[in-house]
Amino acid sequence: MKYSLCDKQINVVNTYAYIAKVDLMETLTGMRIFARVVEAGSFSEAGRQLGVAPSSVSRQINELENSLGALLFQRTTRKLSLTEAGELYYERTTSIVTEVDEAKLAISQLDGTPTGILRLNVPGSLSRRYIVPIVVAFQEKFPVVKVVLLASDQVMDMIEHRIDLTIRLGVLKDSSLVARKIGSGRRVICASTAYLKKAGNPKSPEDLSNHNCLIFRSNPGSNVWKFKNVKGITSEVRATGNLFGNDGESLVAAAVEGHGIILVPEWLVNCELKEGSLQELLTNYSSIPKETPIYALYQRQRHLPPKVRAFIDFMVEQFSN
Repeated sequence: MKYSLCDKQINVVNTYAYIAKVDLMETLTGMRIFARVVEAGSFSEAGRQLGVAPSSVSRQINELENSLGALLFQRTTRKLSLTEAGELYYERTTSIVTEVDEAKLAISQLDGTPTGILRLNVPGSLSRRYIVPIVVAFQEKFPVVKVVLLASDQVMDMIEHRIDLTIRLGVLKDSSLVARKIGSGRRVICASTAYLKKAGNPKSPEDLSNHNCLIFRSNPGSNVWKFKNVKGITSEVRATGNLFGNDGESLVAAAVEGHGIILVPEWLVNCELKEGSLQELLTNYSSIPKETPIYALYQRQRHLPPKVRAFIDFMVEQFSN
């Protein structure tokens, strides 16, 4: 026996389906706004990031709390903090929103064409010398991709600043981020001819203890520089000096001015070594570690956006050249 629905029954089914769809979309919107408030720390900052008024954010959160029948935030004039219910809701819903967003992304990017805005966080010296030319070449190949370049030697929070890709130098700390090595640079020790005429040319790592070493650190102190000779014998020296800095290019400029000796990645002094304003020292020794690795870091996700994947692959190709 075949059953059929009358027009009235069909209308009822369609109405319930529409209501369910609207409720689902409103719930997902509420989840997204709730997560953004948690991550931003305030209604006003969440509104700024979302491009809506803080009052709209507050109204959405109130409606979400009413629908759940639970208070998600403890509100004071100075601080916004999650309640126990809010912590539980955030823990459970972030994965749901991520899954939905990744599903939409996977479908919308089936052709794999890089599009959209690519936000990069890059160390200042690396950005100026290498990343900017790479970005220019990348945009010539993919002109529809807009790039926001955040040059800073400080590690920026990827979620807070909506960063797609972070470039970091050296040994990485344990992290939940995915790391891909895109290149490396040999570490060299060098000084200007003017400085060497004044202070003498070190013949061994031990001689460095009698020299003014320019130290990459934020506070006065000493760094241990380690070396290995051609026979594999290692030695170390406590490098000290009177100039410290957290910007490699500033230390290079000081070395060019004849102020002391620096130990830096070769890519940072390539031009100076070629033009002769700096000369490499202790060429019978190699530093430990011998190279400074360069990594691309991005958030772990099931579907990496084509713009991010394409830029990483492009960087690897450029650095290999």
